[in-house]
Amino acid sequence: MPGFDYKFLEKPKRRFQCPLCSKAMREPVQVSTCGHRFCDTCLQEFLSEGVFKCPEDQLPLDYAKIYPDPELEQQILALAIRCIHSEEGCRWNGPMKQLQGHFSTCAFNVIPCPNRCAIKLTRRDLPDHLQHDCPKRKVKCEFCGSEFTGEAYENHQGICPQESVYCENKCGARMMRRLLTQHSVSECPKRTQPCKYCSKEFVYDTIQIRSRTPRLNITRFCDIPFMCPKLAISRHLEESTKSHLSLMCSLVGRQRQELAELRREVEELSVSHDGVLIWKLPDYSRKLQEAKLRNNHEFFSPPFYTHRYGYKLQVSAFLNGNGSGEGSHLSIYIRVLPGEYDNLLEWPFAYKVTFSILDQSDPSLSKPQHITETFNPDPNWKNFQKPSSNRNSLDESTLGFGYPKFISHEEIKKRNYVRDNAIFLKASIEIPQKILG
Repeated sequence: MPGFDYKFLEKPKRRFQCPLCSKAMREPVQVSTCGHRFCDTCLQEFLSEGVFKCPEDQLPLDYAKIYPDPELEQQILALAIRCIHSEEGCRWNGPMKQLQGHFSTCAFNVIPCPNRCAIKLTRRDLPDHLQHDCPKRKVKCEFCGSEFTGEAYENHQGICPQESVYCENKCGARMMRRLLTQHSVSECPKRTQPCKYCSKEFVYDTIQIRSRTPRLNITRFCDIPFMCPKLAISRHLEESTKSHLSLMCSLVGRQRQELAELRREVEELSVSHDGVLIWKLPDYSRKLQEAKLRNNHEFFSPPFYTHRYGYKLQVSAFLNGNGSGEGSHLSIYIRVLPGEYDNLLEWPFAYKVTFSILDQSDPSLSKPQHITETFNPDPNWKNFQKPSSNRNSLDESTLGFGYPKFISHEEIKKRNYVRDNAIFLKASIEIPQKILG
């Protein structure tokens, strides 16, 4: 290979530089007839083209008169350089010959997991990986005392029969998971039971309370007053139970609709309206493993608006890739969602979209190097047309528009795109000032 391409504290003197590659010479050799020196590899490649002349003075060359120059090599290896990870924050510098020894302790050097889990990561991220993320780490269940590998423990979590859990019906009871089924079937006051008068199911304690309710005035159950002798009220209640339940179900349906509308309004208030989404994906290593196990597993961002009264958008990511990037890249897409102001907007959506994955390196140590891609929407593509009002914001059957090969799994490890087991994805929309005004 050609000469050394390291970051020297001082530029190497000309006598240390190979005339062919202009870098500090690697394994220097000397032509005894003329005294010129070159990298061994550079000179071999030059001579392999069939030109047996010195590259410097064009004098004839003889293979037998080319010798290694160990003295010059030692002088070059003594030159002071910075660590190859200096831009990521490593502050080591020293003689070139000590670089390999430094790698054995460099916090930013990428090394394989000692548990042989096939993951490679920087040395400084290794303790957190061994404690929390390594699928082959040893973990002891705090509830049943059994020991698992990290991968098996993740499957064990949520199913351990000895774990203390709350009743799923939210009755307030807490017990070991192995007792939960019996409780839910025969003991829980919030369990559902079918009504003996109709086919609908109701919460158990609601049925009990209703059965104990005094039968007083008929107007408490009917929307229309029913006039009859006092003794006939009980009979009317018995004969009209089904219609009364129907009235109650209609009321519950209206209340559910009102609650759904309130939830939607609260969601709209929390959505960004400045055309910029910064989306944090925590617990990245677990989500990546989940994406590898589940084919085409897609994660969705919160929705956001391009501007006030603007287009409603959403970003999605395939951590293990999609399409041509499956298994090797992170894929990222954007889609248009049904918004509150669609009838006031111009269609199709046609504004420039920029995706970024943010470099989380300390700006005081090195300049962050974000990966960025930009595209202008194709007005003929169906997903940039006005969306129908019944389209669900999490409709996984409709893939957005974006980049199946946004960033490779290898490249995402090179800098601090993953830090504290989280990544940040950014989407921004370029809206003309005349529209914002």
